[in-house]
This record gives sequence, C-alpha cells and structure tokens, in this order.
Amino acid sequence: MADVFGLDDEALAAHPTIYAPGAYAGRTALVSGGAGGIGRACAWLVGRLGGRVALAGRDEARLAGAVAAMRAKGVDARAYVVDIREPASVDALFKRVADETGTIDLLVNSAGGQFPQAAIDFSEKGWNTVVNTNLSGTWRMMQAAARGWRDAGKPGAIVNIVVVTRQGLHGVAHTIAARAGVVALSQTLAVEWAPLSIRVNCIAPGAIETPGWRVYDAAARATYAHSNPMMRVGAAWEVAEACAYLGGAGAEYVTGETLHVAGGAQLWGETWTIAKPDYFRV
Repeated sequence: MADVFGLDDEALAAHPTIYAPGAYAGRTALVSGGAGGIGRACAWLVGRLGGRVALAGRDEARLAGAVAAMRAKGVDARAYVVDIREPASVDALFKRVADETGTIDLLVNSAGGQFPQAAIDFSEKGWNTVVNTNLSGTWRMMQAAARGWRDAGKPGAIVNIVVVTRQGLHGVAHTIAARAGVVALSQTLAVEWAPLSIRVNCIAPGAIETPGWRVYDAAARATYAHSNPMMRVGAAWEVAEACAYLGGAGAEYVTGETLHVAGGAQLWGETWTIAKPDYFRV
C-alpha cells in the first residue's frame, strides 16, 4: 500500500505502539475491510502483538498485497474474500476461517462503503447499497461470530468501526443512518449477548487520513483539519490502538460503548464531504 493517504505498510510494520509485545499472543482476529486504511492498520497492530489475523474483503488483489506485506514482517496473516452484503458469502467466510484457524477471539467490522452526495439526489439503489453494506453487512458478521462463540462455548469480542453521528457530518446521510443503526444495535446486543460472554463495542473515528479519502474532492479534504477542536486529522494507527484496547484483555469490563477517536469532533465542529452550501457560510 503506497503512502498516498496515511501510513503505508512499512510504517505500519514499525510505527511505535503503547502495547507490550505478545499482548495478543494465542488470539485470532478477523478483520473485515482488512485491506483498507483503518482495517489494515488494525490487522497490522494485532499481528505485531502476536495475534493471528484473518483479513476479509471483496478485493482479492488488495487482500493478497496486505497479507504478503504482513507475512514478510513475520505476521501470521491470511486473506479471505467475502461480500458482506450476501448472507451465503458471510457463512462461507466463517466456515473457512474456522476450518483453517479455529474459533476467532475478536471480530473487527471495518468494512463499509459510501459516496458523497446530497441526500435529496440519492437513488434507491445507492441508498440500499450503502445501508446493506454498512448496517446489514455488519449485522451478518456479528451474528455469524456470535453463533460461533455460542456453539463453541467461548467468549468473544466485537469492535465495530462506525462514524461520529453526533457531529455535523454532511453529504453522506446514508452512512450516518446506517452507522447510527450499528451503534444502537451494538448497545442492544451488548446486553443480549452478555450471558454468552460476548462484548460488543464501537469506535467512532473522526477525520482520519486513509485511502478512502480519494472519494472526496480536494477542497473538502482541505477543511477536515478544522472539523474538531484539536484542529488536526487523525491517523489510522490511532484508531488501531483504540481497537486493540477494546478488543483486548484491558477492556474485559467494557461493553456497549462507543469510543470516539475524533479529536473531540463529537462535541464541536462540522465536516462537509460535498460542497458546503452558501446558506451555511457565515
């Protein structure tokens, strides 16, 4: 992965971390969207901490590239092609992962997709595609993981990557709707699945510099550093470190939470992924 937006593989392989070596030894993490910016950083960190990582996504070539880079640095990584919009594909993914690596310990749902557009212009297909991916796809992954843990009599942890829904994030209303649904779903399941020793938490990143920024125009991106009171953008690595916490032993008494990694954007600021209307320019 070239260092066009954020950290590249060489940097991810060596970037300093607060966690001790071996913190994830003996544990397996399944990361959807594992070839993307945030998912890739999460997978790198868990792998560097001694965990086995299964990277899942739709782009076989990108997955292969990520896994090759990780293996070259000694990370135990494997790639799995999946379309989380299709229930049969998700079922097949979990069967393959179980057959090849055993029961997972952590599921990181980083897969998603959206496009910037004024909501009034959304097509039915565009709306349904985003909601099916970001909400329904996340749900399918969560349910499949929970069933595996229930049947194996093992505990598990889920970390869902969402967005800051209480801040002004405009131009991606379909994503806001879907991710808000994931937050509410996670809170409900944190209670329902507590008897199974399954923890469910969310991370809400703010303006994070990743390859996904390519879908937004340069003028919009130029404003992102001013979208939060810390007046900067974040790095995928900062989200990864939060993920390692919520998915690890240090958070065994934490469930149903949404951790904002957003520079305070949930309290102040706004982000326009499309041109800001003159009406709001004061």
